[in-house]
Amino acid sequence: MSINNAKYQVIKQKIKNNILSGKYQIKDKLPTESFFMSEFAVSRFTIRRAIDELVNENFVHRVQGDGMYVADWHQSNKADGNSQMIAVITTHLADYIFPKIINSLDNAVSDAGYSLILANTHNDPKRERNSLLRLLKLKPAAWIIEPTKSAVNTENIDLYHQIEKLKAPALFINSSYPGINFPVLKTDDFGSIFKATNYLFSIGHRRIIGVFQIDDNQGIDRMNGFSKAYLGQPYFSDQSTIIMYKSTDRYEDVFKRITQFYNSQIVNKPDAIICYNDEFALYLMSNLKDEGWKIPEDISIVGFDDFEMSRYITPTLTTLTHPKSQMGRDAGTMILKMINKEKVASYTYVPELVLRKSIKPI
Repeated sequence: MSINNAKYQVIKQKIKNNILSGKYQIKDKLPTESFFMSEFAVSRFTIRRAIDELVNENFVHRVQGDGMYVADWHQSNKADGNSQMIAVITTHLADYIFPKIINSLDNAVSDAGYSLILANTHNDPKRERNSLLRLLKLKPAAWIIEPTKSAVNTENIDLYHQIEKLKAPALFINSSYPGINFPVLKTDDFGSIFKATNYLFSIGHRRIIGVFQIDDNQGIDRMNGFSKAYLGQPYFSDQSTIIMYKSTDRYEDVFKRITQFYNSQIVNKPDAIICYNDEFALYLMSNLKDEGWKIPEDISIVGFDDFEMSRYITPTLTTLTHPKSQMGRDAGTMILKMINKEKVASYTYVPELVLRKSIKPI
């Protein structure tokens, strides 16, 4: 009995996922029972049980003598006025900058009677897809999403289009996907690194390594800000170095690339490193110190996000702020306005450069 139950549930889920993703569009005629029997290698009874549940859930309807069709599930499955859940999907939940974002968001919406249902993608598009499919079935009142690998990931855009069709209130934080017209709360990544790089120029640095994660838009924008700063310095614009990595790369491999490049420079060695974020900057500083480097005497280090640990390590880390708590509060306020059908607009925060002990004039 449990095996048969598992089979029909799996088949039901696969057909539902194809409907949710748009492979089977509203009013499309579904394949026949015989087709599904052959595709899934199961009995007609198992297929009918799966379809019966989809009919009950308003994803499929039968036409006597004509077959099975995709129902208008957008209408029947959209969030109803009684839903008090807000779906939140982020790349991480329990570490780095995310607890402050989520705690502030929760505080902002809980007073209005809403609760959060959380999903964590670990910056993996497959996990993002599973999260979107799971949450679509729960019919949340609204969505707050941090895109996963926003610079390269397009495989889940179909599901974002489905959220658009449901007319569910939705917004992005930290980044966005091209072609999806949700409002977004993000930092000025380009301008911030442009400002930090020019500050290093102002205190004598010329040979800076920029280390950027390039599979999200934040990293691309930060890298472009770094390059733009050098383009404004014709007398030493050729002295920049960029090391790019992906979120799936191991930090130890990135660290090895940095040190190998540094050691390969016989004269005019790099004098500073600007990191994609504080997480990598802290890792870099720890490993450089383990190998006998002195910071900032041997090299200056700059991060991004003003992670709490940045002010407690030795030396303290020069960094750019991220409006963690403010972004969470603003996201909560904005999504409540959207639920109430009020107009909202995207907003870009301007990070501040926080000068600490990890850099020095030369």
